[in-house]
Amino acid sequence: MGKRGEGFFLNRIRAHVRVQPPTTTNHHGCIQGPPSSSTEIKGRRIVVLVDSCSEAKNALLWTLSHCAQPQDSILLLHFRKAKPSQSDALANEEEESYDKHTLSRAYQKVSALKNICELKRPEVKTEMVVVEGVEKGPAIVKEARERGASLLVLGQKKQHTTWRLLMIWASQARQMTKNDVVEYCINNSPCMAIAVRKRSKKLGGYTLTTKRHKDFWLLA
Repeated sequence: MGKRGEGFFLNRIRAHVRVQPPTTTNHHGCIQGPPSSSTEIKGRRIVVLVDSCSEAKNALLWTLSHCAQPQDSILLLHFRKAKPSQSDALANEEEESYDKHTLSRAYQKVSALKNICELKRPEVKTEMVVVEGVEKGPAIVKEARERGASLLVLGQKKQHTTWRLLMIWASQARQMTKNDVVEYCINNSPCMAIAVRKRSKKLGGYTLTTKRHKDFWLLA
């Protein structure tokens, strides 16, 4: 893909959901600008789904280098599958201890990625949150909606066409895979969602997928 197409696509991402300061009209019918305290452009909230996989780290690095602007904020979102509750008191005590341990490990993973954000883009505010749910895709979409996200970024694994068709055919008898989660979020996200996959060292760059653009190769 040529540089012109790359620039057009990236500009659409960077300019997506920019909130302009409100204007008012005085009693003479003249349009007045906003107060001086509101002259700055309000930044976007970019939600990045993170875990211990390299795909998530690659998506975050792409966000930091190609997408995030100084006025934006990044929310690192980590999903943790909720376990069914048990009635036995001893089992509940053991489950609570296990949950605390796994939750602590989850925050450690996200904290390591937060440190990368602060090191590479200290001017961009970075937050982190760990959410629980039964279904990963719906939980991510719900959190993005409640957080007022303007952009949702997810890492994506390479998937061959034959394997993808086979998985679609067998979808009734299996759990949702990571690539299924990505597709679900792209199709159901309340904001623009982008799947990012780093290409091989030989080819270089990234492959981006949105609801309207499939496997867009960005050489950068």
